[in-house]
Amino acid sequence: MNALIRVSTVITNVPYMLNVDCDHYINNNKALRESMCFMMDPINGKKICYVQFPQRFDGIDQHDRYSNRNVVFFDINMKGLDGIQGPIYVGTGCVFRRQALYGHDAPAKKKPPGKTCNCLPEWCCCCFKSRKKKSKGNAKKKTRKMKKMREASKQIHALENIEEGIEGTSGEISSLAPQIKLEKKFGQSPVFIASALLEEGGVPSGASSASLLKEAIHVISCGYEDKTEWGKEVGWIYGSITEDILTGFKMHCHGWRSVYCIPKRPAFKGSAPINLSDRLHQVLRWALGSVEILLSKHCPIWYGYGCGLKPLERFSYINSVVYPLTSVPLVAYCTLPAVCLLTGKFIVLEISNYASILFMLMFLSIVVTSVLEIQWGRLGIDDFWRNEQFWVIGGVSSHLFALFQGLLKVLAGVNTNFTVTSKGGDDGEFSELYLFKWTSLLIPPLTLLTFNIISVIVGVSGAITNGYESWGPLFGKLLFSIWVILHLYPFLKGMMGKQSGVPTIIVVWSILLASILTLLWVRVNPFVGKGGISLEPCGLDCD
Repeated sequence: MNALIRVSTVITNVPYMLNVDCDHYINNNKALRESMCFMMDPINGKKICYVQFPQRFDGIDQHDRYSNRNVVFFDINMKGLDGIQGPIYVGTGCVFRRQALYGHDAPAKKKPPGKTCNCLPEWCCCCFKSRKKKSKGNAKKKTRKMKKMREASKQIHALENIEEGIEGTSGEISSLAPQIKLEKKFGQSPVFIASALLEEGGVPSGASSASLLKEAIHVISCGYEDKTEWGKEVGWIYGSITEDILTGFKMHCHGWRSVYCIPKRPAFKGSAPINLSDRLHQVLRWALGSVEILLSKHCPIWYGYGCGLKPLERFSYINSVVYPLTSVPLVAYCTLPAVCLLTGKFIVLEISNYASILFMLMFLSIVVTSVLEIQWGRLGIDDFWRNEQFWVIGGVSSHLFALFQGLLKVLAGVNTNFTVTSKGGDDGEFSELYLFKWTSLLIPPLTLLTFNIISVIVGVSGAITNGYESWGPLFGKLLFSIWVILHLYPFLKGMMGKQSGVPTIIVVWSILLASILTLLWVRVNPFVGKGGISLEPCGLDCD
């Protein structure tokens, strides 16, 4: 991407660019016009660095079992970010302002012209300031602008003279100091630097097609970025698999604003991963990139203070990089209900009235938040539920693996391979929906699912053996464990579908083995002593 932006700068240098993934296509021919309405707005358009469109996909099954639409993120979270400083860059379906990719700060916002007042010429009673000072300040600003314009023109002329091989005079030699700074930032290409200084785009005058072609070959070379700011402050930022989040974050730190545009007809459409294994690999790549940003110097927790990044926008970026950490408590949450059923102890301890009120308020806040998200995003219950299900599946598998891989990469220097996600084929609609491709990412959810199913069978069998008195405490324990199983249901559906890697007979034998182990547990029953005598105290005075 950085090589392409340099070549396009030398050849055409258009002020706006479109970025889409290789598997995306333009679905709405008016999308670019809508983005230009934001970019060319006379009041706020100059501060907009990019216009982000939501991701929409073809080839998704009706129920969207693996939450490819990601409706909560694209239809709720991104809309909310649009009201702060702008949405996060998601890597595709985005129209950029070229100047923002060069690492420049956003232009200062101009104040609207105020009303004229009928005060004395030397003193203004409306703003309580001297007009003479104002005029002096305005004159200073004008002289500064004139100096900047002269310096920019001098740099362009000096670069053109260097390209043509003309020996400079003493005045031109003095102008090489800013030129050296520009070369350290953009690289040693006078034509590229001259084009980058043109805010409105366009190629410098007097350049021939042959010289531009020669310069394009030069800027695309492998060693061009050495000892420059490319990938650090200029262009797409390096250091993370999710370079899109990092690039958008750097732009917002420079004071730019982004816009979220949702036309009625989807602007761009792409191909989504159609089976569970590929979808988990995609989520793993995103989560691993977030962990890399979290453990880097560009972490939004401590990077970019005192710049143009607003506090609420910082919170949104913090949320986008810390979410893999939630995999640890999520695994514990999915494990504890099964442990309670197997040990006979309840997950919720006896609490006071005050603590129970706080617990109910927290529970109600979660319910109200979910209802508001559904209402504001105009989502269906099915879409919201699918998103929640896959959040649990991805959290206990991809997010957990990403957390450990990120720690290994930062602490031990162990690099991970980049896996390109395979998308749905053309050999039949949803032909790979239940295609089973074995991967290590499937181990944690399979373990949790099997563990909870066995615990439910053990708990019900124990209640049947001990009589009706044990059914009351059992219902609370079953509620948590069944809730976990319902969230992992799409994973179970993928396991039980058409499989190519693991035969169905293995799944059947696994269920049979779990049933045999459950019956053995009921027969042994460690909570009852030998001979059927209960080990619990009887409460009688044996003296």
